[in-house]
Amino acid sequence: MTAPARTRGSEELIRAEEPVLAHNYHPLPVVVARAEGAWVEDVEGRRYLDMLAGYSALNFGHRHPALIEAAHRQLDRLTLTSRAFHNDRLASFAERLAALTGTDMVLPMNTGAEAVESGIKVARKWAYDVKGVPRDRATIVVAADNFHGRTTTIVGFSTDETARAGFGPFAPGFRVVPYNDLAAMEAAVDETTAAVLIEPIQGEAGVNIPDDGYLAGVRELTRRAGCLFIADEIQSGLGRTGRTLAVEHEPVVPDLVLLGKALGGGIVPVSAVVGSREVLGVLRPGEHGSTFGGNPLAAAVGTAVVELLGTGEFQRRAAELGVVLREGLAALVGRGVVGFRARGLWAGVDVDPALGTGREVSERLMREGVLVKDTHGSTIRLAPPLTVTGAELEGALGTLEKVLTS
Repeated sequence: MTAPARTRGSEELIRAEEPVLAHNYHPLPVVVARAEGAWVEDVEGRRYLDMLAGYSALNFGHRHPALIEAAHRQLDRLTLTSRAFHNDRLASFAERLAALTGTDMVLPMNTGAEAVESGIKVARKWAYDVKGVPRDRATIVVAADNFHGRTTTIVGFSTDETARAGFGPFAPGFRVVPYNDLAAMEAAVDETTAAVLIEPIQGEAGVNIPDDGYLAGVRELTRRAGCLFIADEIQSGLGRTGRTLAVEHEPVVPDLVLLGKALGGGIVPVSAVVGSREVLGVLRPGEHGSTFGGNPLAAAVGTAVVELLGTGEFQRRAAELGVVLREGLAALVGRGVVGFRARGLWAGVDVDPALGTGREVSERLMREGVLVKDTHGSTIRLAPPLTVTGAELEGALGTLEKVLTS
């Protein structure tokens, strides 16, 4: 008889990764083997409350039954055709996503970075074909402390030296201005500007929320200047902040919105650029594409995601539980927390540096059964699944208090 395969433990699996995986991540030392809802379990059977939700990719929790069912049904029928042919799921996905976001057209892609790259290409094409910018002169205005992805084009306009150092030369055509500074943005916009590209809330930077009126000011500035407003909602969108899109906290309608992460339900990578027909309509066959973009499996899961959001339940949960999150964090200010920023079920928490770095605090929380992730310095991010219960959220806040005050 063949002996059963030996199960490797967490420490052994982590050691096994070291020689064979490129070292582009520094994960917390937990090895997840199973998950359901807001909870994950490691290979030894220890349970953890997931307060990160895959940086918003798991807005609906792990293995949401409606999403798993949609994936299973499609796996039994058809997974990929490429865009060389039509498939029977794509039209419904695009129709429903456009309706949910109040837009005209959808450009389906796979990853968030692909959506950003696609938005840049569309903006430049629009600038040349519609605005009349001289060829190869188009510029795009972006914000400092941004995080839009990891491709060489995108890191070229990052102000995070860890992200960009050693990867040049970079593509020209980007102007970086301070975030939340309309005067600086206005000074950077001119007749060559194709678009302003910003995150309505900067996630990687620590959940930076702009002043009231900033997004509306960006919209008005771009309208006056005759350029596009592109909102990167890859982390902030699809229910995270208590609205379908974070820009909806102000009366703002961007020309293009970039979506990803939660659009794939934590099952498959799905992203999209959604926007007006006047802008997305500049693309012609052969000018842009993706073998996997809009594939039947992605379209089926994406459609199920849109159906979940169409009920409004998850937006309401994020808004209501966001109050619990803010009140719980406010009670910790001066007791290990020096400040925080929160909107919906999303918060950046600045821990007193005397208590440790964000990484050290994350590891302490992990040992207590709560998973979060650090960003810069002594800041941690909280972004639980929108399926989290009030009791689970209060339990996580209690654990944070314990870690910071014990």
